[in-house]
Amino acid sequence: MPKMKSNRGAKKRFRATGAGGIKRAKAGKSHILSTKNRKRKRGLRKSALVDSANEKSIRRLLPYL
Repeated sequence: MPKMKSNRGAKKRFRATGAGGIKRAKAGKSHILSTKNRKRKRGLRKSALVDSANEKSIRRLLPYL
């Protein structure tokens, strides 16, 4: 049986953590930054974990994650 293909867009956006979770970047850091305060923009730099409700669909996109 051939290898399964990973979704290339998802592969660039998600990484696995050591504990088996899925790490993601936060949204809202690309434009319209002048209206967001410094504290809010600093918080957007940090990574977050994918919610358990979405984890199953992302694992389907990335079979070897």
